Amino acid sequence: MRALCPNFDLNPQSLSPIPKNLPKPTSIFCYTNSISCSNRNIFHKCRVQIPQDLSRTKTNTVVKDSYCNGLNQDLIRRIGSGVLGFAAAVSICCDSSALAESLTVAFPVSRAHEVNTVQRTLVEAWGLIRETFVDPTFNHQDWDSKLQQTMVEMFPLRSADAAYNKISGMLSTLGDPFTRIISPKEYQSFRIGSDGNLQGVGLFINVEPKTGQLVVMSCVEGSPAARAGIHEGDKLVEINGERLDGIDSEAAAQKLRGRVGTTVRVKVHSVKLPREYIKLSPISSAIIPHRTPDGQLAKTGYVKLLAFSQTAASDMEKAIYEFENQGVQSYILDLRNNPGGLVKAGLDVAQIWLDGNETLVNTIDRDGNMLPINMVNGHALTHDPLVVLVNEGSASASEILAGALHDNGRAILVGHRTFGKGKIQSVTELHDGSALFITVAKYLSPALHDIDQVGIVPDVQCTTDLLKMPKESSLVKNKSSASSLEADSCIMVAEHELDVQESKGSAS
Repeated sequence: MRALCPNFDLNPQSLSPIPKNLPKPTSIFCYTNSISCSNRNIFHKCRVQIPQDLSRTKTNTVVKDSYCNGLNQDLIRRIGSGVLGFAAAVSICCDSSALAESLTVAFPVSRAHEVNTVQRTLVEAWGLIRETFVDPTFNHQDWDSKLQQTMVEMFPLRSADAAYNKISGMLSTLGDPFTRIISPKEYQSFRIGSDGNLQGVGLFINVEPKTGQLVVMSCVEGSPAARAGIHEGDKLVEINGERLDGIDSEAAAQKLRGRVGTTVRVKVHSVKLPREYIKLSPISSAIIPHRTPDGQLAKTGYVKLLAFSQTAASDMEKAIYEFENQGVQSYILDLRNNPGGLVKAGLDVAQIWLDGNETLVNTIDRDGNMLPINMVNGHALTHDPLVVLVNEGSASASEILAGALHDNGRAILVGHRTFGKGKIQSVTELHDGSALFITVAKYLSPALHDIDQVGIVPDVQCTTDLLKMPKESSLVKNKSSASSLEADSCIMVAEHELDVQESKGSAS
């Protein structure tokens, strides 16, 4: 969690004192971060304090936030009169030699421990939104009173799930579907996807809809599962002697994961599998040979990028080096159905293909300031002609990459209009292991095209009308399916566009 920096009145006049019989506050969050106040970068040490063991302590606390011209008076009255039972004072404090600021908010503390834990998460999420959300009007609503309202709604609840739903409801009022909270379990799955690594046996599993059985979808190449001879379509019956009837795929995956060096017994062929570090590559690649219009045999390097994980750029570099060593003369970069991922990964991939000090993307912050993100003395790994494939499933970082390569004249776009997600999210792990996604900026392409809810229209639509040339029938590399690539009309159109570039002598 990062520090808050509202324009507080540092000398509030209408504060009733907190009774002396309250338990001593206990710090629940401690953190240090830099924030911007009045165009100054200041390092603050901040904490959120909340009294504990309030289930036996009634209070008549009335706390006024002078920044928002007073808390909801009805809430104050109900807390003060004991209608809501019990209250806690949350102090959000920022201390530095240059500035001291604080906000104190009163709220009713739930008797249910798990709900009380989510109340703390609510305060943490609310503060992050208040500091960083891209819309400083919070969708034209009073964000401070939204905290009070949600606390009151959360008070009578008895389950953490119901309390989390209240946080989700509060976030939904921002009018931004990409600002959201996910559970600790969901966040762990997200991290596996973005980190590109896990500790396990290398199995992808899913529930077969008709039978309800857990079925192997695929094995990671070189993983313990692959070495043990487990194949796509095999059915999982037991894990460590436990039957898997009625267990979903995520629960089974959790049982398969574990510390490196330990083992897990999987009943497929009744094998014992060691757990290892499993690298999940977001890249698949192949060499596509084809005849050019003048009858020459050419090699096109095909790279499909599935997601923008931390290893996306390094994995792509390796693929390109391999292609260059095999005499590839042109490239197809497939971003279809790539929903995005880490923005930094998208920018790193762009720099593989570009030279110089080109602008990769323009960001617009909550104050409307535009900041271009430029390369610094970049050197492309290859200058061979490039076509990028996109479709309606290409979103976020995919659109940033496609826009960077297209607007800088490096690539032709082939396919269909992209999704149109022109917003950038930060991801923050909260104290309880959940995670908050916040839209913190909007972006425009290097040529200042607004992508949000519009998408990018490709230079050439996917159609086979232009295709008259014969095709070779095999792939040199078998990391992709030969039959699926040969039958893909967008790849055929891409090869045609590469031939056109070659005939014009344009190597981008």
